[in-house]
Amino acid sequence: MTNIIIAFPRLDNARSIKKILIQNGYPVAALCTTGAQVLQSAGELGSGLLVCGCRFPDMVYPELCEYLHGQFEILLVASPGNCVNRQVENLVCLSMPVKVYELLQTVEMMEYTISHRRKKPEAKPIKRSREEDMLIAGAKALLMERNNLSEAEAHRYIQKRSMDNGTGMTETAQMILSLFL
Repeated sequence: MTNIIIAFPRLDNARSIKKILIQNGYPVAALCTTGAQVLQSAGELGSGLLVCGCRFPDMVYPELCEYLHGQFEILLVASPGNCVNRQVENLVCLSMPVKVYELLQTVEMMEYTISHRRKKPEAKPIKRSREEDMLIAGAKALLMERNNLSEAEAHRYIQKRSMDNGTGMTETAQMILSLFL
């Protein structure tokens, strides 16, 4: 589950949103009324979702966004005027008054984004041996010669066949070479 922090200058607003989220299965890690409390809670939790208003006694939401950049997705609940002019990453805005189903759908979408990002490993280029590179190059050369393809088209052909068959490019290159030679 995603860590959720709810932050509004008025504690009763934060409690109302907390009640809605808890009733629908979302655990709330912290309730805050100041930006400093948000930063302290965020430091303890590490990452998650912040549901907040736009102004606090000690800071405004763009400052929070800057401090929490990359760690927290931020759901800003504010008047329509405050939702228009924003150029901040990881920020979704809900205009007041908020409907319960809109809040829940937005939190669900943002939680999915967070969990998907957490699960998705960094894409690292595949390191092939010299022999494997030569095998793929040989298959490309054969396709270029026999089918009059460019190098990019031959590469794309091997890549597509590899994905379609659920095999690696090296194995696909071997199949191509064995069929034509």
